[in-house]
Amino acid sequence: METTLTALLARGSDTAPAISAPARRAMTHGDLRRLIAGTTARLNALGLGRGDRVAIVVPNSPEMATCFVACACAVTSAPLNPAYRADEFDFYLSDLGAKALIVERGSTSPAIEVATRHGVRILELVAAADDPAGAFTLEPREPWTGAAAALGGAAQGDDVSMLLHTSGTTSRPKIVPLSQRNLAASAQHIARTLQFTASDCGLNIMPLFHIHGLIAGVLAPLSAGSQVFCTSGFNALKFFAWMDEAKPTWYTAVPTMHQTILARADKNRDVIARHPLRFIRSSSSSIPPQVIAEIEQVFGCPLIESYGMTEATHQMASNPLPPAVRKPGTVGVAAGPEVAIMAEDGSLLPRGATGEIVIRGPNVTAGYERNPKANAEAFVDGWFRTGDQGLMDADGYLSITGRLKEIINRGGEKVSPREVDEILMDHPAVAQVVTFGMPHAKLGEEVAAVIVLREGQAATERDLQQFVAARAADFKVPKKILFMDEIPKGATGKLQRIGLAAKLGLTG
Repeated sequence: METTLTALLARGSDTAPAISAPARRAMTHGDLRRLIAGTTARLNALGLGRGDRVAIVVPNSPEMATCFVACACAVTSAPLNPAYRADEFDFYLSDLGAKALIVERGSTSPAIEVATRHGVRILELVAAADDPAGAFTLEPREPWTGAAAALGGAAQGDDVSMLLHTSGTTSRPKIVPLSQRNLAASAQHIARTLQFTASDCGLNIMPLFHIHGLIAGVLAPLSAGSQVFCTSGFNALKFFAWMDEAKPTWYTAVPTMHQTILARADKNRDVIARHPLRFIRSSSSSIPPQVIAEIEQVFGCPLIESYGMTEATHQMASNPLPPAVRKPGTVGVAAGPEVAIMAEDGSLLPRGATGEIVIRGPNVTAGYERNPKANAEAFVDGWFRTGDQGLMDADGYLSITGRLKEIINRGGEKVSPREVDEILMDHPAVAQVVTFGMPHAKLGEEVAAVIVLREGQAATERDLQQFVAARAADFKVPKKILFMDEIPKGATGKLQRIGLAAKLGLTG
């Protein structure tokens, strides 16, 4: 396996398309390699080299994709959510110790004022509309003086290639350093799982400040010499027009995106028929088996559910492509790192036993930055504790039964919110659901759910409570059901069970 991004990205044919975008001509793999080399030289001349931290605040675009890849090959890249407010940029830029910030020319992001206040130098990403998709140059916003980088050239295997923060739903976000070796390993694991070839084209709708989009959406297909069609981010109204233009062979998304696409699929069956997909991939949170079956029926291709997290540079397990067996409701088999189930005492459990999912392998971070307490809790005998509860069946297929911190403790009775989700999804009126714990004065926690109804369908709170009660123990029945037009989601489109009660004003 390759251990650097430079070696990894040498595989694509010089003339094959690498990066494309709506109404833009494609950048070839040869062009991409030249862009990476030119950007490395430019950064080095500006005093930025291996190990120097460069934050990137650029909206989803082909230039964001290539800027991330080029920076990850030369410096320590730190993609940040462009939607952050000033206070959030203040925290992240300080916590990262960024030496420079890259923004689009003309950007009015609050990150600029924050960076200026912290003495972080600003580089403008300049792209011309008539250039190939992804082409850019970097120009200092102010006169830039100083020596060239002490450590120049292409980054090496053990250099930190990317810094991302954990979501921090229950604590201060932690910095996850990911090395060249981590990124290269994960890209190759995903490319192998999905059997990418030069003839593949992925329609990327995932945000490019999140591990899912950066690695599965961009780096993995590029590593196999295939093409990435880069959009401005998820937009259900544009998805099928993009599909018509891109002629993709696959796309990856989170379950809430898949469900929104599915809701519009009936009116776009002609587009689906014109561009048959080889597969669809889902990751970042669980997708109900009912939705998998509906997507496979509508698109006429397999949906591959995968399991990933930032600390693993994304993929840990995945259902395989046909003709191998897919098991809806599971996240498949180990797909890169070793995967095991651990008991509370640190011993490894046999197949069929429920415990904490643990991993180890070349794609797993060496540890959180400046956080010995978190590292002591997260690593046991070389295994990384994911914080997810699950079990492995006799064939090695992994089922996630819940996030340990998301398990609802109702007066000592433990409720898996995913189990309640799947029961409610069987109701004909339910389109989407998220079950979560809300505070309760006597029980500690009570079961609650947010429901999005199917168009033209009706159901009351009592209807749905009775539906669950007929299929599960009374303590699992949601005490409170809220009906909403859409499921509350985090910045990356993932369901956010932790903290949802407070967000919705359910204080018990």
